[in-house]
Amino acid sequence: MQSFRTELENPIVERDIIELEKKIRAFREGNIPEEKFRSLRLARGVYGQRQQGVQMVRIKLPYGKMTLQQWHRIADISDEYSTGNLHLTTRQDIQIHFVSLDRTPELWSKLELDDITIREACGNTVRNITASDRAGIDPEEPFDITPYADAAFRYFLRNPICQDMGRKIKMAFSSSEKDSAWTFMHDFGMIPKVKEINGKTVRGFKVLVGGGLGAQPFLAKTAFEFLEEDLLIPYIENVLRVFDRYGERASRHKARMKFLVQKLGWEEFDRLVKEEYKAVKNKSVKVDVDGYENTVPPVTGAVPAFTIRNQQQFETWKATNVFEQKQSGYFAAYVKVTLGNISSVTSRKLIEALRPVIADDVRVTANQGLLLKYILPEHLPYVYSVLEAEGYAAPGFDSIADITACPGTDTCNLAISSSTGIAEALENVIAAEFPDLVHNKDIKIKISGCMNSCGQHGIASIGFHGSSLKSGGKVLPALQVLLGGGIVGDGEGRVADKVIKVPSRRGPDVLRALLHNYEINALPEEKFNQYYDRQGEKYFYELLKPLADLTSLSDEAYVDWGQAEQFATAIGVGECAGVVIDLVATLLLEAEEKLELGAAALVQGAYADGIYHAYSVFVQAAKALLLGEGVTCNTQTGVINDFDKTFVATGLFSFEKDFRTLVLQINENEPTETFAGTYFKQAEEFYAKAQAYRVEKAAAVQA
Repeated sequence: MQSFRTELENPIVERDIIELEKKIRAFREGNIPEEKFRSLRLARGVYGQRQQGVQMVRIKLPYGKMTLQQWHRIADISDEYSTGNLHLTTRQDIQIHFVSLDRTPELWSKLELDDITIREACGNTVRNITASDRAGIDPEEPFDITPYADAAFRYFLRNPICQDMGRKIKMAFSSSEKDSAWTFMHDFGMIPKVKEINGKTVRGFKVLVGGGLGAQPFLAKTAFEFLEEDLLIPYIENVLRVFDRYGERASRHKARMKFLVQKLGWEEFDRLVKEEYKAVKNKSVKVDVDGYENTVPPVTGAVPAFTIRNQQQFETWKATNVFEQKQSGYFAAYVKVTLGNISSVTSRKLIEALRPVIADDVRVTANQGLLLKYILPEHLPYVYSVLEAEGYAAPGFDSIADITACPGTDTCNLAISSSTGIAEALENVIAAEFPDLVHNKDIKIKISGCMNSCGQHGIASIGFHGSSLKSGGKVLPALQVLLGGGIVGDGEGRVADKVIKVPSRRGPDVLRALLHNYEINALPEEKFNQYYDRQGEKYFYELLKPLADLTSLSDEAYVDWGQAEQFATAIGVGECAGVVIDLVATLLLEAEEKLELGAAALVQGAYADGIYHAYSVFVQAAKALLLGEGVTCNTQTGVINDFDKTFVATGLFSFEKDFRTLVLQINENEPTETFAGTYFKQAEEFYAKAQAYRVEKAAAVQA
């Protein structure tokens, strides 16, 4: 691969990109094991695809925000390095596919020219922080949560405490108690609150911890009904430190925050979090909301001549896709993007045509659409005409007709059956047979290609996830049907019930049966989940049972949606969580890299960061030596305890007291310059002893 020059002004970002290029080169030359390299590239937003030899690059857009110039930049990048398609995700990112690994550093450098990152978009890191797309313009919000989401994004990006965790962390900020960011299904969820304290109105958040979807959904627990705004980021840091030290690392299926909370119990988990408070970098983080760059309306003039082709649909679009902002005299408009896919060509056309009449702040929504802001009422017809000309004026945003689906077997290694194909088929059923439901925003349909819930089927009123069935010695694509999930409000949610599994080709019939039954039997004003609760899971199982019958299958049943050949399961190795590295040399190399990072942090006066890097040196080097003795550990605290048993109790290593006491000084001291220097020197000395022990043992084996 060829080297390239960056044109970046930010030396930290430039170093990141050059480092990625070096790692790719070392991997190509066989100097980095594939497993280790996978974790390196994942933490830099480069994700393996189902198709061999190409990568998906995930572009991290905090709370889904992009300026028009950033949108334009991403479109150009997709043309140059990808296929010209932009895929909007349920975590408010943008993904581009079929990218050459060797070109990813160059791609990243060009994105960064407009302050767009891919850093920590994948891997065992703090992933993109999502938020209600209406934040800042929501008539029901107590205050704008955007500055707080932005501050959290910047605080934890490249933060040493969350670079090599056992699993990913997801955070969400909702703009109001309606909880449109689904805080209850996140590792951290925040809902804005205001409270009168000593005669002053104080901002804060209801904070939820330990939620998650996947194969085993958990609803988050309430950590605080009200936590003052300046204490939020320190609290999150405390929790992340506990997760890093005590979280599972061997079994990735048990490595999420929700399992740690369940394993420890809430009281013990909370005690450990409080134990970290002394060592945390900042005891208070005040977000400068006054200095935050708030969205401003566009300077508008006359718009070009335009024509609306379908006046009736325009009226429906206004009724379903448009709402009045809290800023008097302005409206916002949602753009329904089918399956989250929009081309670079269309993107550039929309940018240029809409620039005069929308704010320079477009939000990617959590259901794979777009939100345009600060539109004057007299400009709504023009906006609609621009969208209509490009095929993006469909009404029914966030209605039952707006189905969320992950990419499924199109590109994902873990997908079992198609999600995009069945989503399109279901939308066709609604458009053709239930057109009035375009106004129904109560029922949500969500689809995932597997049980991992990237399409969020676990919180859908009507959810599907990809699966398979066997009949007559052959395998056919299937859908697991889930019912009854959704938002309750103020941090409470409902996890959908698994009701029945049916052949994929019968998905449209499942939808027909459910909607006809609901139309006929629901009480006046009875919402779908209320109807589901009244009738019960068994009622719906019996309703759909005939569609699960495998005695009379057509040949088509063995062919998945959007495919021409007979179905066969082809599940690869998933990369949603990175890979656990158990190679002695690699672990010691990582410890050495942490030493270098720690030394640099101390020089810069970042004492808390230097301390945490030193802590990582202790853990990584100890884990390497334990592995050399055949001892494997699944948590960092396990590594610390087992090192005492294996090396200290046997006299192979000695400390003033024991290894645990030495390492966990991190919790007993403020992150001062003095302690940072002492602790780092101790880590440096331990690393040298670990290397010497390894060399001595290797020599003894050879002798």
